[in-house]
Amino acid sequence: MNEFNTTKPAFFSEDSNLHQFVRDTLAEANITIGGNQPWDIAFQGFGVPESAMSRGNLGLGESYMDGLWTAKHLDEFFYHILKARLHEKIKPSRVLLHFLKARLLNRQTSKRAWEVGEQHYDLGNEFYAAMLDSRMTYTCGYWKEATTLEQAQEAKLDLICRKLQLKSGMKVLDIGCGWGSFMSYAAEHYGVEATGVTISKEQADWAKERYPHLPLNFLLQDYRDVQGSYDRIVSVGMFEHVGHKNYRTFMEVAHRCLADGGLFLLHTIGKNEKSPGTDPWIDKYIFPNGELPSVGQLGDATEDLFIVEDLHNFGADYDKTLMAWYANFKAAWPQFENELGDRFYRMWEYYLLSCAGAFRARDIQLWQWVMSKNGVEGVYPRVT
Repeated sequence: MNEFNTTKPAFFSEDSNLHQFVRDTLAEANITIGGNQPWDIAFQGFGVPESAMSRGNLGLGESYMDGLWTAKHLDEFFYHILKARLHEKIKPSRVLLHFLKARLLNRQTSKRAWEVGEQHYDLGNEFYAAMLDSRMTYTCGYWKEATTLEQAQEAKLDLICRKLQLKSGMKVLDIGCGWGSFMSYAAEHYGVEATGVTISKEQADWAKERYPHLPLNFLLQDYRDVQGSYDRIVSVGMFEHVGHKNYRTFMEVAHRCLADGGLFLLHTIGKNEKSPGTDPWIDKYIFPNGELPSVGQLGDATEDLFIVEDLHNFGADYDKTLMAWYANFKAAWPQFENELGDRFYRMWEYYLLSCAGAFRARDIQLWQWVMSKNGVEGVYPRVT
């Protein structure tokens, strides 16, 4: 195997007990060190097993960013890791503090809520335009009948409109509106008036410039400060930034702002079981202070406020969406390479492909919840 090639140092030892444990553990997921399968891992430098075992995905991810290991198909590497549930067998003590802080502290206060906008969403509109569809939709597409990213995103937007039963003249609130993709689509195709809130100045400025001809209002503010009454409320891909200590507050805001007889649609990534915090690498490099909810946590947050009319899981579609984003990112990289550098490329690659592998393994989900205050008359029609 090439890591024992005599022309370069051996980055992995046959004699180390730790290395043998890593080799045996990876074998449970059909991953071979230095093997020829697309998901096999190859070491390019020292210390990767030690870093991964002591710091979990934070150590593994930083080692990848530093170019210390590779896998031909990184998405498949993570699919095999997560499908075999290897992450449950390794509990690095050095990341326990991260989860303890997430459990005890409110890391998504009104002040800290702006951090993800500054670090992630304000990265640059040109960068995101190169990766996303024409409306800059930075959430999971709906691939039921779609064959392209553009089709999948438009299908998702229309799916939301139909689930909300939009009609011309309705007032709609979009909590976490991003670049205004849903608002613009709903205004153009269903004749609604929409107000959106975002914590990203780049997003708000871009949307205001893009859609001056539509009845849209973009506000740079925290969701906790939203006022007014709306016929429909939607939140697409924002709830992941709310945090478990604020789930009830978020639902109370939505309940306060939703008119009687209205509908509220929540589109969010979710996890299979309740646990505090998020992955330490994702938290540090991609989405600071983020957290994925469980079904139980969402149920608790909506208690006595909303009736859940419909719950739709199409998490497998996020795998396809992320792979489409990765293809666009990779193709557009030459125009950003000098500005962002190789370490950023590996960071972004790790982000997109590790998440694709996680959705493929069904380790995380994508849910759309439709809720009402007092229940709709009759049976809410299932929309697909």
